[in-house]
Amino acid sequence: MADLKPNDELDWVKIHEDLNNTYITETFFQKAIRKTRENPLVPIGTLATITALSIGLISFYKGKREMQQYMMRARVGAQAFTIVCMVVGFIMIPKSK
Repeated sequence: MADLKPNDELDWVKIHEDLNNTYITETFFQKAIRKTRENPLVPIGTLATITALSIGLISFYKGKREMQQYMMRARVGAQAFTIVCMVVGFIMIPKSK
């Protein structure tokens, strides 16, 4: 430590500042919009899943057993669609860059 100059100890501060200046920060909504543009089918599948689940729960509450079963099956299909879209998106990301 005796051979270090006083300014050498603070080099990490300059490096940290340089790194912070190179990264662009984005808000939650900006990131959501960017991710939606990269893979637009995932939000569609998510909305379909939420819709099927909501209608299925309402049908369960009202006692409509047939509609409730139909919507729970539709929910599983929508979830499968969303997962497939996510996997395809992950596979295609390296090819697009």
